[in-house]
Amino acid sequence: MKPPYYAVIFSSKRKAGVLEYDSVAERMKELTMQQPGFLGISSARSADGNGITVCYWDSMEAIKNWKNNNEHLYAQQMGKNEWYESYSVRIAKVEQEYSMEAL
Repeated sequence: MKPPYYAVIFSSKRKAGVLEYDSVAERMKELTMQQPGFLGISSARSADGNGITVCYWDSMEAIKNWKNNNEHLYAQQMGKNEWYESYSVRIAKVEQEYSMEAL
C-alpha cells in the first residue's frame, strides 16, 4: 500500500461463551474484502478474548460505505448487544509506511 490511506482500528474484549460470533466474523472478513476501496486487513485475538482488527481503506468515503453495509450493521448490533464487553474504533490517516523483512 502506498500512503496516504486510512486505517480503521477495532479493538474489543469479547464475552465468554458467545454463539454465532466466529461464523459472522468470518463473513465480515470475506465481505470487507469485496468492498470498493478496501486495501487490506490484519487481526489477532488472545485466549482471554482481547482482540484487534485493522482494516485499511483508500478513503473516508469507503469507510463510511462499509460502516453502513446492511450485513455489517447487523454484526455491529450483535456486537453491542451480545458479543462484546467493550470495544473501540479508531480511524487514522496513514501518512508514512516502512517495513523490514528478513531474507
